[in-house]
Amino acid sequence: MTKGIVETNLLRLKQEIAPYKPRIIAVTKYYDINAILDAYNAGLRDFGESRANDAIGKITSLPEEIRRNSRFHFIGHLQTNKVDKVVRYFDYIQSADSSHLLRAISESAIKYRKEQKILLQVNISGEVQKFGFEERELFNLIPDIKSLNGISIEGLMCMAPLGADESTLIKIFSKAEMLLKNINNEYGLNLNELSMGMSDDYKCAVKCGATMIRIGRLLFSQ
Repeated sequence: MTKGIVETNLLRLKQEIAPYKPRIIAVTKYYDINAILDAYNAGLRDFGESRANDAIGKITSLPEEIRRNSRFHFIGHLQTNKVDKVVRYFDYIQSADSSHLLRAISESAIKYRKEQKILLQVNISGEVQKFGFEERELFNLIPDIKSLNGISIEGLMCMAPLGADESTLIKIFSKAEMLLKNINNEYGLNLNELSMGMSDDYKCAVKCGATMIRIGRLLFSQ
């Protein structure tokens, strides 16, 4: 892999989603530290990882300047026994998917005197194999989540079914956008982030209001 490959892929990606300008989260979970360095040198500053121990090994091996100027997003299912590590090293936890997990994040954030940015993962598609809150469940839990110390709710994250057609993708992503608006209206919040769309469905996601797209293969493959 070379810097030129990432630069070329990034330029193509930006052209494909224009005029939309979501934050591009470079998903480096399947790649080594050189992928992070190449993406950083190409201008990216947000990096997504889903395996806590592997990710922390990469983060701690990065030059201090890159660590300081980058934002690290935990995007995978988070087990409570890994919360302490993730809160310590990650700027965002995009996969806050249960009340139990949120309480654990709150406790760790308080311990580290940190306000942990989180996205609430919602299972819009209703797939039993996917993690995340159900829409109505999440809507009703917002007051309880707001009361937790050490946590800053930034918005929502969702995932679409693999292989879904365009009409299904639009329906799912539009529902996520509407849920975010309804939460803001009902509870007087100003949650801005909507993380949805990956390498196979990002084009539909940006049309439906995605502010973050999580891209791995399209950035790092030739």
